[in-house]
Order: sequence, then C-alpha cells, then structure tokens
Amino acid sequence: MGRKKKLINNTTIPQYQIEAIARCILPDILAFYESEEGQREFAEWQKQRLKTEHKES
Repeated sequence: MGRKKKLINNTTIPQYQIEAIARCILPDILAFYESEEGQREFAEWQKQRLKTEHKES
C-alpha cells in the first residue's frame, strides 16, 4: 500500500474547504483540457516551456 502524501496548506483556509472547492472545479478543469481549445492551449504552453528551458541551459 502507498503512503498518504502529506498536504501542504500554508493558509488560514481549512483543508476541508480547499478540498470541497477542488472537488467542485475539477470536472470543469478536466473538461477544458479534453476540449480542442484546451488541447491547443496546453500544446502552446509546452512549446513555451521548452523554449524557456533551452534559454536557461
């Protein structure tokens, strides 16, 4: 069995409220990244990230 990952919460917001918000917005985030627009934006982000990594090297 895997170990539970330790949560990092450096705010005054209770962890249960953060988790409740995450459960509400996760379906919308997943739907966006499965859409054509989301796929296009993700591909553009990856290109930009690679450019930045090459500049730093």
